[in-house]
Amino acid sequence: MNYATTKHHFGNHKTSRRKKTKATAPTTNRIFGMDETPERWFGNKERQTEISSHQPTANGFLKATFLPKLRERKTEKLSTIETKIMERDFYNSLSQLAEHYQIQTKPTKHFDYPYNIALALDDLEYQLKNKIGDWEEVRLIKAEEKIYLTTKERYDTGSMLYYIPIVALYRLSKNPKRKQATELLKSVYSYLYHVAEIPYYRDQNSYLYWMYEMITDWIVSDDENEDTANYLYELKQAEIIGELMAQKIFSHQNLSRFKERLNAFKSKDKFDNDCFLLASKLYELYQNYPNENIYRNAQIQRNFDDDERYSSLSMDKYISFCAEDKGCLFQTLFENVNMEFQEYASTEEPTIIKKFDGSDLTDINLDYEKRIFRLIEELIDLLNNS
Repeated sequence: MNYATTKHHFGNHKTSRRKKTKATAPTTNRIFGMDETPERWFGNKERQTEISSHQPTANGFLKATFLPKLRERKTEKLSTIETKIMERDFYNSLSQLAEHYQIQTKPTKHFDYPYNIALALDDLEYQLKNKIGDWEEVRLIKAEEKIYLTTKERYDTGSMLYYIPIVALYRLSKNPKRKQATELLKSVYSYLYHVAEIPYYRDQNSYLYWMYEMITDWIVSDDENEDTANYLYELKQAEIIGELMAQKIFSHQNLSRFKERLNAFKSKDKFDNDCFLLASKLYELYQNYPNENIYRNAQIQRNFDDDERYSSLSMDKYISFCAEDKGCLFQTLFENVNMEFQEYASTEEPTIIKKFDGSDLTDINLDYEKRIFRLIEELIDLLNNS
């Protein structure tokens, strides 16, 4: 996973100094990309082989357009009637998909089966890839003697650790010049906790609560660690400040006064202005999606053929409030999280799958996720420079 300003990436980090423990990932760090287990496809999902000329040709050759080679699929042997039914279902589904995404598909009905469908799919993948930023794949599904297309759109979290520091806000609150900025950021934090439902590291059921407890046990039992005093100081600070700021952030008054604080805010410098702009964008998001949270489209991106829930990295592990994003405590947290995350076979990310089977499509999209994840990155970056 990566971390906003100091972007921490998953993988290839040196091992933590603690004894036998699972590893972890840093705030805003990179997670390893993983292959997904495909759903049931109609026929073979192999991609077509690329073709190139076997001998030198004139420049005019480059201007020519050739139809793609027919994909080598192990398709079922169908009767003429079955073929016609399948073609009808496919083109009905294709028409619905094209209307939804507002794309102009290439005419392919005049080609014989199965070349017509192969050619249409090839063109469809090309158009979706170039037009839909979060598009990931299109599938041709056969279910209950019916053929239809599905698409998957996924917001790529970039293998980032979205760990929002609390101590940084506490320090900001001690600066008399930043009183307005602090109050406004309390509203931002309150929104992220109450509405977006981002876990707080002092909540006992949160992932980071367990991680901090584990590090504490390790430090206390390690008599040979020369940094023990620093660790214990930072751990105590994380506990005390975490509890103190929780009382403020958890107050619903911060949320109810969000708009009031925005209207009364007066920028004095670049930091104030950046703070105001960030808070304004988050408030607008809150107004657009008053009841949505970061898990609304959470879906496991599976690898291999693993169906076990425990093998998946859930979103609440890489999105959270944390104590601090610097110092020896954070470095240890980062290393341990990074190691542990490498053990997961799949990752939970915002994903939507749309079925074009003739039924009405719900108006679902990833707009909320695109906006909130980017704003969380901006928030972490802002606090790192406060």
